[in-house]
Amino acid sequence: MSANDEYVVEILEGVGLINRTQAQESLRWAEQNDQPVIDALVARQIATKSDILKALANQFGMEFITLAGMDIDQAVIDLIPGEVAQRYKVVPVYRNENTITVALSDPLDVETLDSLRYILRCGVEGVVTTPDEIDAALKHYYAATGLSAASMLQDMTEGSVQAGTGGLELSGEDEVTDADAPIIKLVSLIILEAFRNRASDIHLEPQEKKFRVRYRIDGVLHEVESPPKRLQSAIISRVKIMANMSIAEKRLPQDGRIQINVMGRDLDLRVSTIPSNHGESIVMRLLDKESLHLGLPKLGFFSDDQQVFERLIGLSDGIVLVTGPTGSGKTTTLYACLNYINKPDRKIITVEDPVEYQMSGINQVHVRSDIGLTFAAALRAMLRQAPNIIMIGEIRDLETAEIAVNASLTGHLVFSTLHTNDAPSAVTRLIDIGVKPFLVASSTRAIMAQRLVRKICERCKEPVKATEQQLRLLGPAAEQISQASLFKGRGCADCAHTGYRGRIGLFEIFVINDSVRHLIFERVSASVLRAKARELGMRTLREDGLRKVIAGQTTLEEVFRVTMGDQN
Repeated sequence: MSANDEYVVEILEGVGLINRTQAQESLRWAEQNDQPVIDALVARQIATKSDILKALANQFGMEFITLAGMDIDQAVIDLIPGEVAQRYKVVPVYRNENTITVALSDPLDVETLDSLRYILRCGVEGVVTTPDEIDAALKHYYAATGLSAASMLQDMTEGSVQAGTGGLELSGEDEVTDADAPIIKLVSLIILEAFRNRASDIHLEPQEKKFRVRYRIDGVLHEVESPPKRLQSAIISRVKIMANMSIAEKRLPQDGRIQINVMGRDLDLRVSTIPSNHGESIVMRLLDKESLHLGLPKLGFFSDDQQVFERLIGLSDGIVLVTGPTGSGKTTTLYACLNYINKPDRKIITVEDPVEYQMSGINQVHVRSDIGLTFAAALRAMLRQAPNIIMIGEIRDLETAEIAVNASLTGHLVFSTLHTNDAPSAVTRLIDIGVKPFLVASSTRAIMAQRLVRKICERCKEPVKATEQQLRLLGPAAEQISQASLFKGRGCADCAHTGYRGRIGLFEIFVINDSVRHLIFERVSASVLRAKARELGMRTLREDGLRKVIAGQTTLEEVFRVTMGDQN
């Protein structure tokens, strides 16, 4: 018997569909058989389900429809993923601006509508139909939606999980027992869903009363349905086994790697664990080897910046630095550079911590500080290998910086990264580390700062006007933006209703010439260097972002998000 049963019979009595005696007898029948009163009324042939649902829908101001005679547009069906539709037993039927109308079989189920509004990030309204019509429509429009972690959790609760990973193959799999199969399958499906959703990271975060799972998609974290807290230990142990970590060690951070094949594509997962208050927190970074084929234009360069950058990475010596915070795409840019200049007549060696992508034709060295193979030690050995081009994962200390400078001054082209907010600040950062100013000036050819912004989804792109507040924030650039045609993503199934799909870079290229070298000799501040760079024609990150807004590639909100500290 449902908690709403008395309310239901009261409504049906009020509209004259049943009398008081029928209501009381049906309530008793429902309680004895532990079924909803609607089923009792139908079973006792007092009223049909259609008549009952019509009466309830009318009471709540909802329309009653028949799905059997409708031909729902596939674009509308695509607005709600199959896993969500199956789980909540709803079918999308209409789309009106930013509101989706869904058919459901229980007009009292306001919780489902609220959940859908949260999941879909848009307005959701309901119409009513029978459960049989819902089931038939789900079978018709959502045939074989596949496995999901959400449905997997439900199956685990019901104890009906079978072995299998749904298109995901692990290398070096251990022998699987029947007791292990549910957890193995759940972890595999968490990874598979992350891949399907284009996630770059999976975050498994133990909290006091829950075990939170989040995916980082296009640089933004999205929380997904979390496994029960009771499965936390088993899931963490499974991930650590897959990454060849010690499951007995829970007090110290550990690093590991998982190699898998997902839906025919090779994928590396870089796994990191760290102890926290409520258990070990795990982050798995998904490294898709196919992204190595990125060309420079796909990074987001406009043709003029691309020509400048291609000239810089084609030099025979000197240092080219890429700067930015963690997660700004520095490593991807360096790999794209190496891919561009990787020719049979050049010897390229990299030293990384860790090696994120394995590239053919390039010698890659993995730093292992525990055995003394530091950046500096690896660099000293590399120079005896007579390379043409050297890539250093990151310049972190004076010893590494000095070897990189000396290598660049003796005929090697050196690529590396630094953690600074803009390009001119990299000069003062190197000097602060301890590198002599004349060495920085002599060796550095160019510094490029970068950020990543989300791209507007091409499928749901629509025109938009800049707001008054945005124009005020733009300052002198407001007039140019106010006259441009701007766009934003409305939100669709293709972009998970975010309005964005994929990312591109914003770039600030600071070319070091003789006048800049003179200022570096004099150890001027970063602000003076920045003013000189602007005088020589350097575009700031904000200015490059505005070019991409005008080109319809991203939005003002995204540019403001990553360049708020930028001085125009």
